[in-house]
Amino acid sequence: MSTDYVILAANEASEHRTLIISLFTAFVVATLAITVWAGRQTKDAADFYAGGRQFSGFQNGLAISGDYMSAASFLGIAGAIALSGYDGFLYSIGFLVAWLIALLLVAEPLRNSGRYTMGDVLAYRMRQRPVRTAAGISTIVVSIFYLLAQMAGAGVLVALLLGITSEFGKIGIVALVGVLMIMYVSIGGMKGTTWVQMVKAVLLMFGALLLTFLVLLKFNFNISDLLGTAASNSGKGSAFLEPGLKYGVSEMSKIDFISLGIALVLGTAGLPHILIRFYTVPTAKAARKSVLWAIGLIGAFYLMTLALGFGAAALMKPEYITESNAAGNTAAPLLALHLGGVDSTWGAILLASISAVAFATILAVVAGLTLASSSSFAHDIYANVIKRGQATEKQEMRAARWSTVFIGIVSIALGALARDLNVAGLVALAFAVAASANLPTILYSLFWKRFTTQGALWSIYGGLITAVGLVLFSPVVSGAPTAMFPDVDFHWFPLSNPGIISIPVGFLLGWLGTLLSKERPDTGKYAELEVRSLTGTGAH
Repeated sequence: MSTDYVILAANEASEHRTLIISLFTAFVVATLAITVWAGRQTKDAADFYAGGRQFSGFQNGLAISGDYMSAASFLGIAGAIALSGYDGFLYSIGFLVAWLIALLLVAEPLRNSGRYTMGDVLAYRMRQRPVRTAAGISTIVVSIFYLLAQMAGAGVLVALLLGITSEFGKIGIVALVGVLMIMYVSIGGMKGTTWVQMVKAVLLMFGALLLTFLVLLKFNFNISDLLGTAASNSGKGSAFLEPGLKYGVSEMSKIDFISLGIALVLGTAGLPHILIRFYTVPTAKAARKSVLWAIGLIGAFYLMTLALGFGAAALMKPEYITESNAAGNTAAPLLALHLGGVDSTWGAILLASISAVAFATILAVVAGLTLASSSSFAHDIYANVIKRGQATEKQEMRAARWSTVFIGIVSIALGALARDLNVAGLVALAFAVAASANLPTILYSLFWKRFTTQGALWSIYGGLITAVGLVLFSPVVSGAPTAMFPDVDFHWFPLSNPGIISIPVGFLLGWLGTLLSKERPDTGKYAELEVRSLTGTGAH
């Protein structure tokens, strides 16, 4: 194994550049065509924000899968398993278990209680303007954290394929993704975004299934042989297949693991781009069914990440993976090249196809994230705070499209800075922020009669500021070789994920703010919300 796969991948890409560019172009043109078609059917705000509530449980489950199985799932987790073994697979477990909370606590009540955004649920029984402002700000911040991961994944992936080594070229790729995502959302709205996510989910499942089959075929479907080869090839021996390789080095790394686990399990139920998907179905029953479909599809996919990650570890030395990208984000495309045969047309086709699927994954997810944040700005902040509920649907949709452009520009700028970080780690930060700011407020609002506006504001802003503040002063941003700014060091918070601190702070502040509030909760409104959330009576 003396061959440098990074150079081989670049060579394969350069020799079959026409094929690769054709595949990428075909996907982009096809998805833009879907978006334009959906855009022509987008007549009003319900179409733009919620796809006209016309999608079935299966369709929405497929779209949720497409929204959830992001660059972190495909690129980041495969890389994390290839480099860290058992500890890398913990991301898959956390991402999957999180759906039980979404199913049992959030999906049905949210579908029944809201209209377009998380802010609708909170504003139902509280003071509209302050609560909607807080919900809008939180949605935008969480979405931008998640967008960072997708942008970083796009930059790494396309740079590998097109042989781009200059930093300016990689930033150009990030900018291209940003422009495409602005077009998807502003033209197609929720209908276009949903269809793109459904197509992407099918492609991703097929791509992962193909790679899994080829990996198992390589080892005669002997999983023990696959794991044994991965362990010996990793240079870590049996420790590669046991807990603690990444998170058992010190007491602090063990705490970091607990923090990561809490963030992953609790974060899904607070992710804005997942929450708005529950509004696209006609009934609460369809919302529950869509989550069940999503659990099945996502569970199957995460089982396949085992084959992708351990297959990469078994077939390539870790240094070959890290030479291409220090965080391991290119493990899956490099695995495709190896399985197809280095220096072969089949290898080039497989490399290009899997990379095109990964690129599709990124485009679909960034569209969903951008739609969530632009919807929240237009519906919560512009229409209900700035215009005090007097905005017309036309004005609201125009505000949504302009906010899409602004969020796209911010994401491009931050994505350029984050292009060398592990995308799974970046997504875990988004989960931590969502679980700290959004989840406590949603649960309190749905299930606690005494909860007040002050409690909601303390919970959202307190959880948000704590989570983002700790991230800024963590090894993710500075003071580590893999940090966003590796050449400076201003970190004092020792953990890479703030969840263990910021999530309890969000719940505690919601409780404390309510107890210290002089406001008397509207018990009548709570009773209405309770009936509506449980039965669907009066739901939009």
